Amino acid sequence: MNSPAQRPPLPPFTRETAAMKARAAEDAWNSCDPQRVSLAYTEDSRWRNRADFVHGRAEIVAFLTRKWARELDYRLIKEVWAHEGNRIAVRFAYEWHDDSGSWFRSYGNENWEFDEHGLMRLRHASINDLPIREADRKFHWDRSGPRPSDHPSLSELGL
Repeated sequence: MNSPAQRPPLPPFTRETAAMKARAAEDAWNSCDPQRVSLAYTEDSRWRNRADFVHGRAEIVAFLTRKWARELDYRLIKEVWAHEGNRIAVRFAYEWHDDSGSWFRSYGNENWEFDEHGLMRLRHASINDLPIREADRKFHWDRSGPRPSDHPSLSELGL
């Protein structure tokens, strides 16, 4: 049997490796590529995302495909809140607009649990959406790539 792919950094996490894991997740989600994102999760990963319960990579891909079809010009920032062993808690915010041009900033927290190969097996997300004016957006970078390293963090933006 083939061994599962490794997704470093691996647990147990330090402050530095937890931040690396959060940034890797942020970069993947900002790609808005459901297949790419799904590869960071175990084959049988379980999610609670708002009121949705998602099981396994195929459902992750389907969920994210629907999400990014309605959340347009999506830009996300994640920040580590806490970590211990094989678990990381992050807070995040993302900005997006719907097909009518209404803008939102979505805030939330995620609790993550990883297997020994660095794949996420559990993800619990709580999220709230706040309507904003386009002029109030704070996340400005080219959609063709990840958030630039010099773009302010959530804390630096006062979020």
